[in-house]
Amino acid sequence: MSRRLLILLLFISSNVFAQDADFFKPDSVRRKIKAIKINTSLHIDGVMNEPEWNLTLPSSHFIQVEPHQGQPSDFQTDIRVLYNKQYLYFGIFAHDPLGKKAIRATDFMRDFDYLKHDLVTLAFDGFNDKRNAMAFATNAYGVQRDYLAFDDLLFDVDWNGLWEVRTTRGDSGWVAEIAIPWKTLRYPKRADTVQSWGFNMYRNRRLTNEISAFSPFPRVFGATRMDYAGELINLQPPPPSTNIRVQPYFLTSYDHYTNIDAGAKPSGTNYKVGGDLKWALNPNSVLDLTVNTDFAQADADQQVNNVTLFSVFFPEKRQFFLENASLFSFGIAQAGDGSGGSMHIQPFNSRSIGLDTSGNPIPIIAGGRYVYRSDKLNYGMIAMRQGSYNDSPETNFFVGRLSENFGNQNRIGALVTLKNQPDHSNIESTIDGFFRLSESNSINTIFTHTISTDTKQQGFSGFAQYYNSTNHYKIWWTESIVTKNFDPEMGFVSRQDVIGTTPGMNYYYRGDLLPFKSILRAFEPGILPELYYQASSGKFEEFDLPVWPIWFNFQSGAYFGYGFTPTFQHLFTPFQPLGVNIPVGDYRFTRQGILVSTDPSKIVNLLINYSWGAYFNGKLNSGDWKLQFAPIPYISLTGEYNRNSFTGVGDPVTTKVVNLYILQGRFALNPRVQLSGLYQKNSLDNSQSYNIRFSWEFEPLSYLYLIYNHGSYTNLLQPNSAEDHLIAKISYLKQF
Repeated sequence: MSRRLLILLLFISSNVFAQDADFFKPDSVRRKIKAIKINTSLHIDGVMNEPEWNLTLPSSHFIQVEPHQGQPSDFQTDIRVLYNKQYLYFGIFAHDPLGKKAIRATDFMRDFDYLKHDLVTLAFDGFNDKRNAMAFATNAYGVQRDYLAFDDLLFDVDWNGLWEVRTTRGDSGWVAEIAIPWKTLRYPKRADTVQSWGFNMYRNRRLTNEISAFSPFPRVFGATRMDYAGELINLQPPPPSTNIRVQPYFLTSYDHYTNIDAGAKPSGTNYKVGGDLKWALNPNSVLDLTVNTDFAQADADQQVNNVTLFSVFFPEKRQFFLENASLFSFGIAQAGDGSGGSMHIQPFNSRSIGLDTSGNPIPIIAGGRYVYRSDKLNYGMIAMRQGSYNDSPETNFFVGRLSENFGNQNRIGALVTLKNQPDHSNIESTIDGFFRLSESNSINTIFTHTISTDTKQQGFSGFAQYYNSTNHYKIWWTESIVTKNFDPEMGFVSRQDVIGTTPGMNYYYRGDLLPFKSILRAFEPGILPELYYQASSGKFEEFDLPVWPIWFNFQSGAYFGYGFTPTFQHLFTPFQPLGVNIPVGDYRFTRQGILVSTDPSKIVNLLINYSWGAYFNGKLNSGDWKLQFAPIPYISLTGEYNRNSFTGVGDPVTTKVVNLYILQGRFALNPRVQLSGLYQKNSLDNSQSYNIRFSWEFEPLSYLYLIYNHGSYTNLLQPNSAEDHLIAKISYLKQF
């Protein structure tokens, strides 16, 4: 069956879509924008009234990426660049004939959802390697979004750089003034004083969902695909010098526990002092140190009621581990459009440090991270000391990573992790490779070995993933194997003792046969088959055939999809989704589903994921409804309801309903003063939790937090248990 699918997909790609006129290679002549040196400092207020802005002419000729790739933008965008000894300045005027009436923004959360906002994004390639990028984005209200990107494939989306932006909104558009300290940027120390960097900028005019770019790129890629970037010329940055950021903190908390072992967790007032140090040793090397590490301000995990055979991966949200995550936390996983297959492997998962399996914090005594990046070689290491917690002893963690770039955006690498406890050690060794065969073709591979010193058990996992991505289709093929004894204590794998084959294809049609083009942007059906065998025996385990014959993307950013999934399943061991026992045996069933999203940038927007039909030996209706109400950008309220209704499932035959409720709110005076809250209630374990946080960024990346956390749950061992935490924390960042 795998061979037949491969032949079919190759035939389609080579014959039906051989002519992809909209897909283009990078221009051999890069578009340039000139920066002008000044000897004064600018006041960043979102009003470009300083005379220095008149020293440079704006670059205005942006090209559409969406919806009409290659056409001039329908909305003029002016960009000017100045700099002095301390800062690189950008003045951006996003013209709009509707003025303030056209602006869309749904909240003031840092690292906001880019699909919901008017925004501009700046991307820099300071080393001109056409691979690494630093990106800085702002919406029309001056909310910041920044990240690091590598090959437009790996992203440190929660990296926070030190920079400043202010915006104003008027009758003819909105203005952004941006000041980025040279110390925040990374660039070479060279003998010549004048430099040119890879640079791109894109704008999303959200009302019409038009994306335009300074230097155009195919719509299938992102703005950080730096081989398509233009050039920022005439830069004379100061030579990189001592660059140290120190961020101490002081925290006090009152902790109260009900029906929880007071000996292990006594109630009372506690105090804590610690901090982080970041030292840019040179343009390529950064050393991070942390003492008495605290993550009290990190966002709480949102609960998930999982009814699949695949383990849920929870993303990292703690700032220390988010930086340079693309170097250490690489992996292979399903993409947002469903491509790639359901298997997920990540050799190093930073959540294995400082968190237990339920996501509860474990104290981190101290640690450090060293990273070296260049156009040819990247390497780094992490060493952490974790304190004892309940029955868990003090633990040492080590991660070492090496990655070498070669050729046309290819790389090979190796990683080793070591988790050391008094009674045993777990060692994981990984080699990986990424090979960009052409602009649209790539192969990603990971091979990992684990061994535990106490049991002497060894395990192996291997993944190889092929992608062919163009403007008209995306084809993939993923092969995976995870042995029964594979045990990555510092990593993550979604399923064990399995051999997987997951090919698939999504087709993108925007031709003349598409009706209602003023409303519809694309027709994008797909087929995503998945075939699994048990690795230890080689016996057949599962075959799924998800087919999405209907998928429409709308001009507004809304979408509608309908699909169905015939499934053939052999369970070798009992499966217990949400407390329902499904015994060993053979099962055949088909499920149907819809995915619906309204325009996510509107004041009221709705997301629905609903499936129904047979489920093993019974039926399951499973739905997730998410509604956001944002009457003004300063106020955002989101409610989510997840319902799983089992009918006649399992043995004993079970009929039950499991509900999960999630409420979120964000109230902001401005991007720097905000109150946010999260409430979750789950009928599965009768748990409730509240997380309320007030934050004030009184100086860039310096914060005052007031936090209240409450959690309660009921189980046989600890009925009516609860814990409450009231926390005050202040941190101050000083850059030298």
